[in-house]
Amino acid sequence: MAVTIYYDNDADLGVLEGKKIAIIGYGIQGSAQSMCLRDSGLDVIVSEIPASPNYEKAKADGWDVYDDAGAAARDADLIQILTQDHVQKAVYNNLIAPNLSEGNALIFSHGFNIHYGQIVPPPFVDVFMVAPKGPGALVRECYISDTGVPSLLAIYQDATGKAKDYGLAYAKAIKATKAGLIETTFAEETITDLFGEQVVLCGGVAELITAGFDTLVEAGYAPEMAYFEVLHELKLIMDLVYNKGIIGMRRGVSDTATYGDLSRGPRIITDETRAEMKKILTEVEDGSFAREWILENQAGRPVYNALLARGAEHQIEKVGKQLRAMMPWLKDD
Repeated sequence: MAVTIYYDNDADLGVLEGKKIAIIGYGIQGSAQSMCLRDSGLDVIVSEIPASPNYEKAKADGWDVYDDAGAAARDADLIQILTQDHVQKAVYNNLIAPNLSEGNALIFSHGFNIHYGQIVPPPFVDVFMVAPKGPGALVRECYISDTGVPSLLAIYQDATGKAKDYGLAYAKAIKATKAGLIETTFAEETITDLFGEQVVLCGGVAELITAGFDTLVEAGYAPEMAYFEVLHELKLIMDLVYNKGIIGMRRGVSDTATYGDLSRGPRIITDETRAEMKKILTEVEDGSFAREWILENQAGRPVYNALLARGAEHQIEKVGKQLRAMMPWLKDD
């Protein structure tokens, strides 16, 4: 299916002239986006929890920080909500919603709370998404280098008839239109993002690494050797994939590695694995994962905390910590 991609010439920064933009949450994306918007000449305010590390960081970055998200929403025309998914509903219902005015715009960089009905905006506001496909540090770095990070644009609600113009302008202000702004929907962004995290980027990769480590150690091989072969060297492979695609990676490793990849990879990712991927996709599409995660947070995260603690105690973490201490070029952030 063909997609529409917008660039600088498609966006008019002037539509945001005289508009005040509130950034709610000065975290990874909040800090980057707010500084980019400010450097593009826009009128920006930021809000954070008083005395939090992010609050102190915002002050250090030169912001007169609002300690009340409600006051920031009241004073702004466009409100970008960049708190974590699990707190957005409470922040919106308790602080933002009571302070919305006709013609305001709500902005998101992930569609979770809108798509799954956790946030239900009133009909008199615009709702759109500008979602950079990269972490905040990269967004800021690419702004400074005048290249931009490819991003997504989605319009959920167009109350003023200008939602798309505002979205294009916002994206231009963080230089996303330098790289390309891909049009999508809140549903598509949310579903593909969650699926990618669960099946490949986080869940799939982490479980594959751990299973490979366990297989070698249980067969009697040194944990240190197992760590190097199934985890440490993954960065080399993923850098090749990131920069040149899968075929580029295959052309960048040895012929032995490529033949092992082509002939053995399908024995790991089997038809059964692909069937389970489809089940996980269905859980994301029908909202059952979202309901599970929402209830998990309401219950105080007992499963989340137990699983996280169990993973932290695995041998691969202990061996890895020791080996990484031997590598002064690594930074533990």
